[in-house]
Amino acid sequence: MTARPVGRAAPTLESVAARAGVSRATAGRVLAGSTTVGHDAREAVLRAAAELSYVTNRAARSLMTRRSDSIAFVVAESEERFFGDPHFALVLRGAHAVLAAHDVQLVFSILSTEADRDRFQRFARGGHLDGVIIVSLHGDDPLPRRLQEAGVPVILSGRPYTEIDGLSYVDADNVGGARAAVRLLVDRGRRRLATITGPLDMTAAIDRRAGFDAEVAASGLCSHGVRDGDWSVAGGRRAMLDLLAAEPRLDGVFAANDLMAFGALQAVAETGRSVPGDIAIVGFDDSPTASATHPAITTVRQPIIAMGEALATRLLMLIERGEPLEPMVMGTELVLRETA
Repeated sequence: MTARPVGRAAPTLESVAARAGVSRATAGRVLAGSTTVGHDAREAVLRAAAELSYVTNRAARSLMTRRSDSIAFVVAESEERFFGDPHFALVLRGAHAVLAAHDVQLVFSILSTEADRDRFQRFARGGHLDGVIIVSLHGDDPLPRRLQEAGVPVILSGRPYTEIDGLSYVDADNVGGARAAVRLLVDRGRRRLATITGPLDMTAAIDRRAGFDAEVAASGLCSHGVRDGDWSVAGGRRAMLDLLAAEPRLDGVFAANDLMAFGALQAVAETGRSVPGDIAIVGFDDSPTASATHPAITTVRQPIIAMGEALATRLLMLIERGEPLEPMVMGTELVLRETA
């Protein structure tokens, strides 16, 4: 680190504002991470701060703003599931990029046990966090409600299992994406269709199952099998083996994520069938797994990194404004590869 020359005064907020050509208040809002300042003014302040080597005094700012400049990214899953599914890392990547650009610290937690949850709730209630992003909730989890009651702003990745007043979330169009997957299978001439769902205590799995059912019915067909999965490769393999044992003539399967689609591919190969010759398979997510398998998995892309960015951006807005935001649902699209 280069030392400041002896005798040179440390840059002040006033000098940053003067160099940027804005008011002291505007410069202060930008350097405090506000998202309400216009793009040009914000860029001018950040450029002036960099040119003057201005460093915000975090302790003083926290006393003034009563903020910690820290956001938690919480995954309500086991460590095994977190590290085994690339979905989480991609959401985290998007959120981190936004928070880093606003000079906000990201605190990461995996809540796999009740002890983890109790410890995290004590930490959050202690004023150490300005807000929390929660990913992968199951059922009517009380965590978001408890954090809100403690005055901690919260945003969810995915629609909540039951509606909670004032709770914001970012989601993908899971119903529409699943319907598009089924339409593709039907367009490919498949008529004996089945699905492998995610855990049905999660809204993403519920909505993808609903999309499958709706499009099968709209196509004048009937379902030839439903098996619950757990988002894992092993779960997809087990479910596919069960489906084939119950209906050997299956010719199309929609798996609710790419890891389960990969497991389904393994099961099809084990039973001496081919993909897509005998059975076409469509996954969901467009995770790195989908393009790395052989054959590569046709899937429904949800904008995972962009969803992480939106979660962080909207949480910062929520913290700044103190008012609930409308839910945000992002579009999906088919990615055609080799399995369908």
